[in-house]
Amino acid sequence: MERREAVKYISILLGGAVIGADAFLTGCKTKTGNAQEWSEDDIAYLNEIGETILPKTSTPGAKEANVGKFMSVMINDCYEEGDQKIFRDGMNKLNDAADKKFGDKFMKLSAQQRHDLLVDLDNEAKEYQKKVKDFNDKEDLKERDENAKGNLKYVRQHMSPHYFSMMKQLTLLGYFTSKPGMTQALRYEPVPGRYDGCVPYKKGDKAFA
Repeated sequence: MERREAVKYISILLGGAVIGADAFLTGCKTKTGNAQEWSEDDIAYLNEIGETILPKTSTPGAKEANVGKFMSVMINDCYEEGDQKIFRDGMNKLNDAADKKFGDKFMKLSAQQRHDLLVDLDNEAKEYQKKVKDFNDKEDLKERDENAKGNLKYVRQHMSPHYFSMMKQLTLLGYFTSKPGMTQALRYEPVPGRYDGCVPYKKGDKAFA
């Protein structure tokens, strides 16, 4: 699976654009982002969040793909400064949510508690995404009206993304572009044969890497 295909797959799966995708696809660093320092504890924390989203089953989980490290690189290299801050602040907000719901930090919760917490945050992020869509639709109308009036300098307003949407996007993107994700979670053909545009599919079959 190439980078562009992976980004498209994640966008369809989550119903929204992948933040930082343009920089990821071109391999270029953002001009406005500032490199952040990430401790081993930060990476471990992100790995556990990723593992809760994509746990190990008959195939490797997100932690085996080291998605925490992938997230840190993506944040530094592909996110704008404002989005970097949202993500870093979100790491603290997730811990605060864990403390509020279960009386302890995320890393000290049981697997079931972590799952329940992230389900809550995922629902929260989905509701927020609906508000973003409504807001963007209104901005589309404003921009169209202003352009029709000849006001080509109209400054479009934007709503910030939800921090958990970022975490979920990066977990999926990091996993399905990793070696474990591509060779074990997907159907991997190291030496592909002839092109066959009509392959029988049964429910539960893995996608091709």
